[in-house]
Amino acid sequence: MEFEPWMLLVFPLFFGMGWWAARLDIKELLSESTALPESYFQGLNFLLNEQQDKAIEAFIEVVKVDPQTVELHFALGSLFRRRGEVDRALRMHHNLVDRADLDDEKRQHAIFELAQDYLKAGILDRAEHLLRELENTVHAKPAWEFLLELFQKERDWLKAIAAAQKLSTFSGQSYAKHVAFFYCELAAEEIAAGDKAAARAHLQQALLDCPVSVRATIMLGDMAAEDGDIDGAILLWQGIEQQDANYLSLVAERLLKAYADSGRESDGISLLRDYLVKYHSIDLLNVVFDGILKYQGPTSAYQLVRDELERNPSLLGLDKLLEARLLDIPLDKRADVQLVKDLVHKRTRNLAMYHCSHCGFKARKFYWHCPACQAWDSYAPRRDEESGLPL
Repeated sequence: MEFEPWMLLVFPLFFGMGWWAARLDIKELLSESTALPESYFQGLNFLLNEQQDKAIEAFIEVVKVDPQTVELHFALGSLFRRRGEVDRALRMHHNLVDRADLDDEKRQHAIFELAQDYLKAGILDRAEHLLRELENTVHAKPAWEFLLELFQKERDWLKAIAAAQKLSTFSGQSYAKHVAFFYCELAAEEIAAGDKAAARAHLQQALLDCPVSVRATIMLGDMAAEDGDIDGAILLWQGIEQQDANYLSLVAERLLKAYADSGRESDGISLLRDYLVKYHSIDLLNVVFDGILKYQGPTSAYQLVRDELERNPSLLGLDKLLEARLLDIPLDKRADVQLVKDLVHKRTRNLAMYHCSHCGFKARKFYWHCPACQAWDSYAPRRDEESGLPL
């Protein structure tokens, strides 16, 4: 492109337009700044100096001077709620909801904030009413998430199921596992109340919604065993191998007892040994060990653990090996082995734990619902183990 003389006129023109635009922006900024109350700037200064209490008081003064500061109302209300000052948050958000000049979008936002205040205050019926009002708004998805949490706290499992199904439509995310757990909780309450027919129907519905619901299968097997249908219970529990073989350890003891009750102890031990080879688990090993010890003696039990430890080295396995060894040697030679066993057992106490993958909470008992963070299905059915131990 060649240089043309007229281009010399363009540069001053662009410069002048930029200078004029900057002047306008500065004037507008100064105008807005002078319109803001002094308390606003004091509040900002307190925030910068991490003096939150003084900042809040300063912003409250701004709200008193200029009630139109809607966004500041929202910010203060949320801050009050986080600080535990629920009464002040309620008043702040109530004032917003009651304002006649508020547009629909901001009123819905105020209702959403007010519902959270009621949740924080434990006034759950009012919170539920407000959250349901938001079904056809932009706040529908988070509102139903709060409702789902609320219904779980209230142990209203039918409402929780409905809320989970609503969330599936809003988010496109599957809540089938949650729904199955809610049906299981409902069935557990019905079993306790003696209504087995309703419990069985809800467990079957859980499996329809979530075919891999191991908990529903375990509970149906328990009901079959209690009704004397041993073969039916065994068949149900064996079906867990197709759902998730890692959970077989949770029903290993049930399976061995069912086989023993029907006079087929050797079949039960053979089945569990086969599971142990394919799906190593310390809990599964413990059940097989106890069964072999009871029906075949300490020598066979020791050989079982030794073979398993060679395949899957671990401190927990070593602890079980030493236990088996103590049963298989004369009393006068047990002292040294007992000493080593005690030392290894102390070391492995913290390894023989289930842990929540969501919050890290550890427990010696397996949970379907974490007692610490309330997450569902967050516990793996395997204890913490230290693998790769040289023998």
